[in-house]
Amino acid sequence: MLNADALSQLRQLKTDINDNKVVLSGTVKATNGRFGFVVLDEGRDVFLPPEEMQKVLPGDRVNVTEQEGDKGKIQGVVDELLDSSLSTFVGRYLIKGKGHFVVPETPGINRWIFIPPKERMNAEQDDFIYCRILKHPIKDGKGQATILKVLGKPGDTGIERALTLATFDLQDAWPDAVRQQAETLSEADIEANSADREDRTALPYVTIDSPGTQDMDDALLAEPNATGWKLSIAIADPTAVIKPASAAESEAYRRATAIYFPGEPRPMLPDSLSTRLCSLMPEVKRLVLVCDLQVNNDGSLGEYSFHKATIQSKGKLSYELVSNLIEGREDDGIKALPDTVSNSLDQLHQAATALRKWRGEHALLSADRPEFRLRLDENKRVRLIEPSVQNEAHRLVEECMVAANRCAADFLRQQPKGLFIQHPGLRDDRADNIRALLEGYAADLSSVDATSAEGFRELMKRTERLDAEVPVKAIISRQLSRAELAFEAAPHQGMGLAAYTTFTSPLRKFSDFYVHRLIKAALWQEPMGEMTTDQLAQLQTTQIRARQAANSLESWLKCDFAKMLGSDPMTGVISRTVPAGFFVRLDANGLEGFVSCRTLEGKYGFDPVTLRLTHNKNGRIFQLEQAVTVTFAEVDEERKQINFNLVNADETPAGESPDTESTEA
Repeated sequence: MLNADALSQLRQLKTDINDNKVVLSGTVKATNGRFGFVVLDEGRDVFLPPEEMQKVLPGDRVNVTEQEGDKGKIQGVVDELLDSSLSTFVGRYLIKGKGHFVVPETPGINRWIFIPPKERMNAEQDDFIYCRILKHPIKDGKGQATILKVLGKPGDTGIERALTLATFDLQDAWPDAVRQQAETLSEADIEANSADREDRTALPYVTIDSPGTQDMDDALLAEPNATGWKLSIAIADPTAVIKPASAAESEAYRRATAIYFPGEPRPMLPDSLSTRLCSLMPEVKRLVLVCDLQVNNDGSLGEYSFHKATIQSKGKLSYELVSNLIEGREDDGIKALPDTVSNSLDQLHQAATALRKWRGEHALLSADRPEFRLRLDENKRVRLIEPSVQNEAHRLVEECMVAANRCAADFLRQQPKGLFIQHPGLRDDRADNIRALLEGYAADLSSVDATSAEGFRELMKRTERLDAEVPVKAIISRQLSRAELAFEAAPHQGMGLAAYTTFTSPLRKFSDFYVHRLIKAALWQEPMGEMTTDQLAQLQTTQIRARQAANSLESWLKCDFAKMLGSDPMTGVISRTVPAGFFVRLDANGLEGFVSCRTLEGKYGFDPVTLRLTHNKNGRIFQLEQAVTVTFAEVDEERKQINFNLVNADETPAGESPDTESTEA
């Protein structure tokens, strides 16, 4: 038995060891295996072996110490849990003997988590369930969870959407306060807010949308004048009936954007507002914020002004009908249009053509890329993927929206408060690669400063039809930064504009809704609550998460559809390349699938400058925009990824799919 002195010495030794050990802080990063890493705040990664990963969850903030493992490899030991951001997740219910568990669908949680008897909500084997962490595994590696909601069974109608909502922590139901607020608003509120507005109900404004669109938030009108056209863009004005800081505005901020899930969107505002009371329905008085602007004959913008008004749309027109009118095709719907509407549409087309010509010469236009529409069956699964043709009517509306948004950005630049969309062009970490690309394959452009707004615009224009060994513009386009919301104006390099914002979709995007508040506060001193820097960052995060949710559901539905592709060869183009292989986008339906280098004969090296894969012996090359022929191989259920085989390639066993997510160029 140790005496008091010995015990005191041991305690002091333990204290000395704790005082001298180097504790490092970082964030847990999971992998597809049982091991993981801690990304240290100082920038490097520390390996976490499986026994340590059992104690943590993806995204945990932890303190770790480093020690030498069995084979001499330095590895981390979790010392302390600082914070855990992962509280909810989805998974499948598993009964194993007397134990009840959830098998998480969330990437990186590679273990079963025990569900205590009182937390099971009568779930059954294989049910999809929405759970919350009840006990963190930090102490003994054995976590516990509680079921918040039983989502349904595999194969249930709409289970894909329900699971996606739960995965991304998105609520479908409206809070009671929002529902009650929406129910109290009526046509009487339109009349009450009309008194101090311009009455433009007699003018031939029309909406141009897809036939199924109900949340119509823009109506257009144009008339010629001595120097070009007067263009009038009327935007739905939900801020007129939704009070600042009210429940509906707060919920719109929390949702950030409408999410257009296939078959069943998740709106930003309740349907009674977004598709009825605030929607610019035909022959109904509606409140709008109007941008009147001068479009000069050369497509440049002249003076502009904003107005609060009421309008009464003279027609809900489809893109197809307006395109038929523009191109002179016969259409019974065209014959039924009043002359005032037909004349306005003709002037709109002329003004939009001039606007597009100016942007093509002085800014940047987005390349037309084939788009596809998912058609769902009664079970909410894809029955058909069909092309969504972009016609002259789509371009007409696009040019009108861009012009109005440019005016809004110019106006807000002159105010003490604004909200803008910035786009910094190239990613900072890819600048050296782009410089090497130009020096090797476009020497005439190697002196262009691609990091400046002017240089980036010049680079994108001159590479449009560049005849080079590699697709220079496509390579550059794969290495651009993400657009960002900001309170200060800065160039939108992707559009080639000095400043840009959007206010034309206030029924669908909170940032546009907020720009309405800013314009009306500046011009008419209307009250508003100002966003803080933290709130703006959260809005941006929520927008990104909404896009991820929409993409996730689409990927799931497309994967199920791909299983019906059969074995026939299909043509496509290479859309992305990574060290482990390349993605192919099919010509017929836009589906993207992965071709693994493991299924090809020999070994391939990846060039981060050209984004090429090159065979190490015979020199065979795969690069962006290259036409290839593939067949369907399988669906990687874990990643929700379609896999293809290259036609005429020597096939080898595919094995496990590579981690394409972490190596994407």
